[in-house]
Amino acid sequence: MNSIEALVRPNIRTLSPYSTARDEAKGTPDIFLDANESPYPGLLGYNRYPDPRQKVLKARVSALKGLPTENIFLGNGSDEAIDLVYRIFCTPGRDNALAIEPSYGMYSVAADINDVELRPVPLGAGFSLPVEEIFAKADDRTKLLFLCSPNNPSGNAFEPSQILELVRRFPGIVVLDEAYADFSARGSLRAAVLEQPNLVVLQTFSKAYGMAGLRVGLAFASAYIIDLMNRVKYPYNLSQATQELALKALETTPEANIREIVFQRERLFKALSSFSFVRKVYPSDANFLLVKVDKADDLYEVLLQGGIIVRNRSRVPGCSGCLRITVGTPAENDRLLQILQSYA
Repeated sequence: MNSIEALVRPNIRTLSPYSTARDEAKGTPDIFLDANESPYPGLLGYNRYPDPRQKVLKARVSALKGLPTENIFLGNGSDEAIDLVYRIFCTPGRDNALAIEPSYGMYSVAADINDVELRPVPLGAGFSLPVEEIFAKADDRTKLLFLCSPNNPSGNAFEPSQILELVRRFPGIVVLDEAYADFSARGSLRAAVLEQPNLVVLQTFSKAYGMAGLRVGLAFASAYIIDLMNRVKYPYNLSQATQELALKALETTPEANIREIVFQRERLFKALSSFSFVRKVYPSDANFLLVKVDKADDLYEVLLQGGIIVRNRSRVPGCSGCLRITVGTPAENDRLLQILQSYA
């Protein structure tokens, strides 16, 4: 048994996945009497179940991301992949996981759902990566480590060499969430999954690719881990409509929008820094800014009354008095700054 296989829950190692007749059939049948669907397409034409392996969409993602299809999982948002790694590697009520803090809240929610202890590891000064503190929190029941880079809500990306050092030294599975990597000059570490068997890299089409309403998340990992994810996931986790619309959306590239968002991010950074009630605007490699302000709750309400909703992160550990502001269109950013100017 290899080291990664030993981390897998015993019942998952021996799991027989749900299999459809279309997975098992040879040839190319054109009459489908196997799945108890309606034979009538109706108004929208979605009477048939979707491809459970998303072969066409996965081939497009493979070409886009430069990794073989056997190293790619597609899920209902990155949240599905987060839940799956808990279910695959952590025995409820027994194993534990680590996550940097502050970071994405679903790591904690998924841990609670799966009855897994999540041990937070506070980021260091300037939201730096606390490498040695991570190892100090781990024990022989620690199966997962969640890192988000660029991190949400702090916005900073960690040094790739530092992340890879953690991956090489960590005895469990390292889940690197790269939801915002398209906005960072540091790029992605997804290619490292071909060499690091304990690395899972998460990405999404919800941010830079503008498909948040479709809920398409991506996971990159060894073929062994991807096979486990496909076995544990629900059979038809991405609808036919989602697969078709994602393929259509991928006919264009997001580079122009990314450049504009990065430009607007730097514009907002400078403008926000000039207000007297702003204590600090944290540097960001993402499509948002974390802003420490006087009276965060009051300012949040002022913006809401002006028709603008931001994220109040002032009660999150390490983010006292902070609002997280997503970079909008130039016109949306203009309106934000006008309200802030009146508030000042």
